[in-house]
Amino acid sequence: MTDIRAYHHGDLRRALLAAALEAVGEVGPAALSLRDLARRAGVSHAAPAHHFGDKAGLLTALAAQGFDLLAQTLTEADDLLEAGVAYVDFAVTHRAYFEVMFRPELYRADDAELMAARGRAGTALRSGVATLPSGGAPVDTDRDSLAAWSIAHGFATLWLAGALPDRVGDNPREAARAVLRRLQT
Repeated sequence: MTDIRAYHHGDLRRALLAAALEAVGEVGPAALSLRDLARRAGVSHAAPAHHFGDKAGLLTALAAQGFDLLAQTLTEADDLLEAGVAYVDFAVTHRAYFEVMFRPELYRADDAELMAARGRAGTALRSGVATLPSGGAPVDTDRDSLAAWSIAHGFATLWLAGALPDRVGDNPREAARAVLRRLQT
């Protein structure tokens, strides 16, 4: 565990979110407590509540950060295949965010900042889908986006759970690329 007690008079909100990510990585989002978070950040037990109100407020802020980071990641991909690979890589390298983002029962899903960040991630995914050749079929970007997201998310979830067969290898990016490439054939 990293000791974040070096916090003095800087950005307490950022320090608390960093400590929360660390805690989620260790104990999961459901077991996160504001009291433990305060201890990790080296602040009073009331400090997290002052910034976020409650645990749901804290997890809402984490989810919003995660969706913004995912949107940036997807935007940097060259095409839909690489967006899918980037999605899986995001899940593996930012697991704490990923574990919070898709647990809406833990946060305020109607929060304006969160909804905007989730929208940016959705837009980034849809822009990749829009580049798919239609092959003469009517374009349905919403359904195609849902299909692409479902496949990448399912693969990422199976990878994180250790539920994929050994033959996929130990590199999540390459394994995802090999599986997602099958969609192009």
